[in-house]
Amino acid sequence: MTIDGETPGDDLTDTEVAALHEVELGVEWLRRAHGKLVEFHHNTGHAMEHLATAEALLRETGHDDLADEIRDRHLPRGVVDEDRWSYDVLESFERDFMTQVSALEQQTRRDLSGGHRHVAERRQEREWKRQADGE
Repeated sequence: MTIDGETPGDDLTDTEVAALHEVELGVEWLRRAHGKLVEFHHNTGHAMEHLATAEALLRETGHDDLADEIRDRHLPRGVVDEDRWSYDVLESFERDFMTQVSALEQQTRRDLSGGHRHVAERRQEREWKRQADGE
């Protein structure tokens, strides 16, 4: 995308473009981490459902001691510090860390490139097109 023949970020130094690019990449990797936390949350929930089923089956077959252990020690506990459940970890990540780093990215883009994204990629695209055209 060009504006009056210019690519957003043309006025930035190479170091500024690199810094902006690193912030954008950092947020992209955090989005990947978020997806893994969602997967962790879902996988934990499925595991707990299996344990709940196992509790019922163990109780049905007279293994009350094992069923009680599942019911009393494993199902009610969290995955972190025995108190924080997977949804709590996910919500904390989303609410605190991800929100703050995303705000940093937006501020960095506003301050450096007028809010434009992928400035480094635009430069790379322009250079590759220039090379393909024989310039």
